Amino acid sequence: MSSASIKISAANKKLDCTIPLTGSKSECNRALIMQALSEGAVRVENISEAADTVTLNKILKDKAQNLVDIGPAGTAMRFLTAFYSLQETEILLTGSERMKQRPIGILVDALRTLGADIQYAEKEGFPPLKIKGPLQQKTNEVSIKGNISSQYISALLLIAPKLEQGLNLVIEGELTSKPYVQMTLAMMEQAGIRHTWTDNVISIAKQPFNKSVINVEPDWSAASYWYAIAALSKEARLFLPGLNGYSLQGDSMITEIMANFGITSQFKDGGVYLMKEAKKLERKIFDFKECPDLAQTVIVCCAALGHDATFTGLETLKIKETDRVNALQTELAKIGVKLIEKNQTYKLDCSGLDLNKKIQVATYDDHRMAMAFAPLALVMPELEIEDHLVVEKSYPDFWKHLELAGFNLRSIE
Repeated sequence: MSSASIKISAANKKLDCTIPLTGSKSECNRALIMQALSEGAVRVENISEAADTVTLNKILKDKAQNLVDIGPAGTAMRFLTAFYSLQETEILLTGSERMKQRPIGILVDALRTLGADIQYAEKEGFPPLKIKGPLQQKTNEVSIKGNISSQYISALLLIAPKLEQGLNLVIEGELTSKPYVQMTLAMMEQAGIRHTWTDNVISIAKQPFNKSVINVEPDWSAASYWYAIAALSKEARLFLPGLNGYSLQGDSMITEIMANFGITSQFKDGGVYLMKEAKKLERKIFDFKECPDLAQTVIVCCAALGHDATFTGLETLKIKETDRVNALQTELAKIGVKLIEKNQTYKLDCSGLDLNKKIQVATYDDHRMAMAFAPLALVMPELEIEDHLVVEKSYPDFWKHLELAGFNLRSIE
């Protein structure tokens, strides 16, 4: 993606507004796959405006494709790999150049074990994929490592009710990003799909999807940027409609994390109010094993506050839209902050922090880089975000909402 840069400044450091967030990309992508597998029994409401979801929805509606290009949509690549293995079709599933660098071998191996016919069109272990369905099931048990992307696990669980022999999914070792797996199972339960989870084995029998409506909650990942904005403001009173305190989304953990920054979350009036209270930031270790998509937001926030925190659970960040660890190290260096890696533990060194200058932030085709760094406009004279339209992947109204909150934005061609 290549688009103009955007300059951001914030003359007013006191925020008081309502931000209407789009539907959750994570929930919506799961719901759309369930809708397609259920042959219409499942209906989805409050469909996300995120580009990844728009792409997935369009692909699932077009049944006659032989070439499917999902662009940079990682979740769509994983879910569609499993979905197309069941369909009576032969397709080439591909994506952006970055997508061709993101590994998918673990999921392909698991599907092949079940009986899927999947071949690599270019590099072994990576998209694009030649998928010829339908899958002729050879076994009902497959093992998969728990410390890889939870999307592989969710992709297998979503197709399990359609498998003739059902599925016993054995998770090897510790399960990272567990809330995303729990989200998948809880949403499937909403459509009548029953499962058991005993020790490290998740079992789903062959069964039909019930007629049901899945109402997608607003996106907690998008909400996380407003928590960071509140944390870096002088005063904040923000209302995010539609969010609830019993979310299926793992990123709702931002409420607990940002309580350390003095941000309280009050659930009432059909949403959540964020309020900033004076509080000294003392927590030194943050673990993102169960919510890796929050890492950039919190790390940048800590850096801006000069807080030498330590972070764990960042293992999956290197195979996301970009190598997010390297991207963070490069961009934080522009404000004099180091993110030092040692044995899968990461520590901030803010001794050289300098917020009294203007910087340009590169986004690396990564929506979360743009939105994680944008709150710095509250503590710096001016900030320029390159390739700003990258946010369309998950939160297309982000810049419009910043203006709604009182930020000054100027596009630079």
